[in-house]
Amino acid sequence: MTPAKRKAVILLSGGLDSATVLAWMQREGFACYALSFRYGQRHHIELERARDIAQLFNVVEHRTAEIDLRAFGGSALTADIPVPKDRDEGAMACGVPITYVPARNTIFLAFALAYAETIGATDLAIGVNAIDYSGYPDCRPDFIHAFEKLANLATRSAMQEHGKFTIHTPLQALSKADIVKLAVQLHVPTARTLSCYDPSLAGVPCGHCDACILRAKGFAEANVLDCD
Repeated sequence: MTPAKRKAVILLSGGLDSATVLAWMQREGFACYALSFRYGQRHHIELERARDIAQLFNVVEHRTAEIDLRAFGGSALTADIPVPKDRDEGAMACGVPITYVPARNTIFLAFALAYAETIGATDLAIGVNAIDYSGYPDCRPDFIHAFEKLANLATRSAMQEHGKFTIHTPLQALSKADIVKLAVQLHVPTARTLSCYDPSLAGVPCGHCDACILRAKGFAEANVLDCD
């Protein structure tokens, strides 16, 4: 009898990084449960991309949680604040940008942790990156290690069922070019992913926000066309 695969919850935004993480976790042999969020972001086209990617990779289950982070705002992604455009690398590397959503990864991982407990999973995966990460504090390795420690202190699974939660961050130390190369290797349909902070209603990337600039740089350095 074939042994059952270990279950894992994958945070899936519809972007290049999260799609690559999903493909990586599947290659590693996990039964993947995808989790996306409608959190009051500027656009919902990314959720359509997440749904498409989840179907393409035939995940066990794909859920979308509803959270209204617009109740707090404080970010160009959840409030009526302009998205910065055409910034150079020096500007991107200086401080935390206004596209940072307060405590977003903390909130998302908390939901993923709750989902994992209900399905008997002890593995979570997220597409954070500490190199081309646009200054977001909740993408750093120290944050991931701290949350992993919290998960193993604050859950019934860890306390009573002797489970040990692991947060997988396969892109943590990769450049954007390396992520692109990995995506190609894993047969991720890159053109169906959306990284843009301010796309059109039809899902056309603006080409000028930090995410678009970093993505274009990564594809150029990887010598890969940004298409299927």
